Amino acid sequence: MRGTRTGLAILALATVATAGVPAIAQQAPAWAPCPPGFGSKLECAEISVPQDYDAPDGPQIKIALSRHKATSPNKRGVLLLNPGGPGSSGRAMPQSVGGLAPRGVTDHYDLIGFDPRGTGASTPVSCELTAEQQVGTKLIPYPAPDGSITENLAYAEQVAKQCANSADIPHVTTANTARDMDRIRAALGEEKISYFGGSYGSYLGAVFTTLFPDRSDRVVLDAVVDPTDVWRRVWQFWGLANEERFEDFAGWAAARHGTYELGETPEAVRETYFALVAKLDATPLTTSGSPLSGNDLRADTRGALYGDESFPSLARLWQAAKLGDPAKAAEARQMPDESQSFPATLWSIACNESDWPREPKLYQREVDRDRKLYPITGGMPSNVWPCAFWPHQPEQPVEVADRGQPTVLLLQNLRDPATPLPGALAMRKSLGDRARLVLADQGGHGTYLTTQNACGSNAATSFLVHGTLPEKDVFCGPETAVPDARVASGPQRDELVRDLRSGQFPF
Repeated sequence: MRGTRTGLAILALATVATAGVPAIAQQAPAWAPCPPGFGSKLECAEISVPQDYDAPDGPQIKIALSRHKATSPNKRGVLLLNPGGPGSSGRAMPQSVGGLAPRGVTDHYDLIGFDPRGTGASTPVSCELTAEQQVGTKLIPYPAPDGSITENLAYAEQVAKQCANSADIPHVTTANTARDMDRIRAALGEEKISYFGGSYGSYLGAVFTTLFPDRSDRVVLDAVVDPTDVWRRVWQFWGLANEERFEDFAGWAAARHGTYELGETPEAVRETYFALVAKLDATPLTTSGSPLSGNDLRADTRGALYGDESFPSLARLWQAAKLGDPAKAAEARQMPDESQSFPATLWSIACNESDWPREPKLYQREVDRDRKLYPITGGMPSNVWPCAFWPHQPEQPVEVADRGQPTVLLLQNLRDPATPLPGALAMRKSLGDRARLVLADQGGHGTYLTTQNACGSNAATSFLVHGTLPEKDVFCGPETAVPDARVASGPQRDELVRDLRSGQFPF
């Protein structure tokens, strides 16, 4: 894998004008306490935006907002947040960021969260999925244990037909969400907004600052998506990236063999993984929740590779699977979002913005190839999605470009299982002199606030608080020094990090 690693390393009324849309009056949000579960520090509101920006006076949809107010009366502005997805709600994000970010950030910025169009408390979209259709290993499709994608093809074709019944789905795109963000800016009465987004949120932020370079202040893009080849190729990088990131967990588990008994060496841990998925492929473990199949263990393992804080629960899950203990397996699992809007928005973004192959045999060939090259993910990254049968004509994605001032900081881990380094390098090239890249010798999905890499985290804080952009790209070693963060370590930090990461799936 050394060669692999080397390859990856190379609120008043305001006037708003969106791209190609005449200026209109934008009503200020009416802030009020959020519903239960959001914490006492958050306020919530909503604004209306056009369903279709080509017909701004036509039907309107709702965008739900949240706010964590700056603690200093001399605030600098607002920091708009997005956790990723696509398909994830973002209104809870100010709570986790507010608990993790240094006081320099929370003192000087109103933290603004929002549920992107189609999701959460915003006007939701739905493909009217049945409970059986919402199984996680179908939404992010895994082949059958023998590698067949026959069932995946039937599923993809059926749900694409169901998605065609929604009038909103054709308008759920990254570009329209970026236009919604400019409406949020105007409603807040701000000339410019700063932004922090990770995973898919990195692409959303890049599209926003490309469409509205003069309305972008300080932009931090973490766990960076390749903007030049969305979306199927972005998915296919998962195979290679998970092979590399798996080494981190295997080394961690081997060092704790006395506790979990998963293997005394990284190679032995890898062998344990393949033995367990084969065992569960043959006979899923019946639990009080859904059965634990081989593909479930593959999916749960991929999700846990997002952050080191999930390694203990993943090790307990493997241990339970090895012992055939259904109670401990159910306890160790983290079940996915079961909302209708998540898969509908995920597919809308993926399918509305790129023209996927329509030939079933191509998908089967590439799945067969991936199963040999990248067995950890079992062929999933190249599998068929509803996009192969999508009824709507995809639009041309926004071409991320270097128009504008140097106001973008890119953060990237060397061993990211979801958005690996080639994506950050492509984004750096697309943004040109507008951006600087901070690369951390770190595993996991996301750098800022979620890792202990002081070099990377402090670079982002310095940029947000002081506007200090590095003169050139920066490489950060595998530091263990405590970053400038409010909560440096311990269970409280782990919980906040898990909350912050929860919006990043599938990226």
